[in-house]
Amino acid sequence: MTLYFITGNKNKLAEVQAILPQVKQLEIDLPEIQEVDPQKIIEAKLHEARKHHSGEFMVEDTSLYLTCLNGLPGPLIKWFLQKLGREGLFDLTKKYKNNRAEAKTIIGYSKRKNEIKFFEGKISGQIVKPKAKSDFGWDPIFLPDGYLQTFAEMGREEKNKISMRKKATMKLKTFLNKK
Repeated sequence: MTLYFITGNKNKLAEVQAILPQVKQLEIDLPEIQEVDPQKIIEAKLHEARKHHSGEFMVEDTSLYLTCLNGLPGPLIKWFLQKLGREGLFDLTKKYKNNRAEAKTIIGYSKRKNEIKFFEGKISGQIVKPKAKSDFGWDPIFLPDGYLQTFAEMGREEKNKISMRKKATMKLKTFLNKK
């Protein structure tokens, strides 16, 4: 059976296919509920996907948790970026004098209705002044712990060696290989 990754984001698709080359993209415009619990967001997406297509599905939610905001924006990062921009997020952490952050990807996998497995990957780091141009979300301001370059400054291969999406996808791959 084909495993479909429901995403419109080609960057995310490329990262996943580097680990699971058999994954096919399924582009369905799914509504995304506004919620601070990423698992609830994923569940809603997977239930909605079943109304449009059949098969094995995976969806993901990648969130950015700022320590200075007690974990916000989390899954609401898209809206924070739209309103504040990268520079605004950096300024916010600077004002609070705490630039610590955690990037987290949760993948939801479903083979059957009402059966969802979750796989999580995370990486800690800090929010820094944007240094590089990128069309990939908050990559220009996220500096992973132990590295001198932001995600945006790293090449795709280097980022994919350590990213939270890779960690979550590797857990999914291990699960799929045991089936």
